[in-house]
Amino acid sequence: MAAPTGRARLGIDLGGTKIAGIVLDGAGATLAEARIAAPRGDYRTTLEAVADLVLRLEAEADLPCTVGIGMPGSLSPATGLVRNANSHWLNGLPFGADLARRLARPLRIENDANCLAVSEAIDGAGADARVVWAVILGTGVGSGLAIDGRVLTGHNGIAGEWGHGPLPYPRDDERPGPPCYCGRRGCIETWLSGPGLAADHARRHGGGLTAEAIVEAARDGASDAAETLAHHLDRLGRAAAQVINLLDPDVIVIGGGLSRIPELIAGLPAAIAPHVFSDAFETPVRASLHGDASGVRGAAWLWEAEAV
Repeated sequence: MAAPTGRARLGIDLGGTKIAGIVLDGAGATLAEARIAAPRGDYRTTLEAVADLVLRLEAEADLPCTVGIGMPGSLSPATGLVRNANSHWLNGLPFGADLARRLARPLRIENDANCLAVSEAIDGAGADARVVWAVILGTGVGSGLAIDGRVLTGHNGIAGEWGHGPLPYPRDDERPGPPCYCGRRGCIETWLSGPGLAADHARRHGGGLTAEAIVEAARDGASDAAETLAHHLDRLGRAAAQVINLLDPDVIVIGGGLSRIPELIAGLPAAIAPHVFSDAFETPVRASLHGDASGVRGAAWLWEAEAV
């Protein structure tokens, strides 16, 4: 999909540890960008930090901008309040309305995985595809959908909420699964996130290796780390196949910290294929083209990519 042209667009990616901002011109070139530490545990401080960053970037670009926000969780269509955010201090509060009032302008706000999908559909790894399923594998797990470059939000605003379904086809040693912050056990996020990968390795082999250290150990020939990665890839294949059977997207784009593991990208099609209800599975699996910047770029494109 060709990048749109027109007005300047400002995007904010509100994460758990950082807030990133960018201003794009109509062709997708960067006019200004910045990153600050995210306040933790305080709603009002978070609100002011986002507002201040918007005003700072707009002044630096020296252009009026539309503003899009990517955030954990989503705004409830029923109440306008934040729900399902792992940045729990946002939940139950009118973040969208408060920020729009603070900035004195309309905003577009979407889940961060939806922003990833838009970014990669417009000028990223899914630009040649009509239906893009974008997956975040990082501190948390989520996904977003873009059709013809537009966000698919769904009737209840939860399309793509993949991380909080149960792991499919669980083995005996995977039941009931690790506890999740959402109150359930065995959610896909508890298995497939970076901390989930590290926790699984610790349960099996002990120690306190991070996901990054496990990957490096596997590359160095450590059999226990290689076994952990093999189990991780198998679970990722099972979980992804459910979405393929339901949606059958044109491309799967992987973002988040774990997208930087080439072995996962390369091995995922073979891990998915046995669980797909088809005689062939040929859907391309690609790492996000824009990497860590994809979420904030997608937030900027929200005014172009209206929701469906």
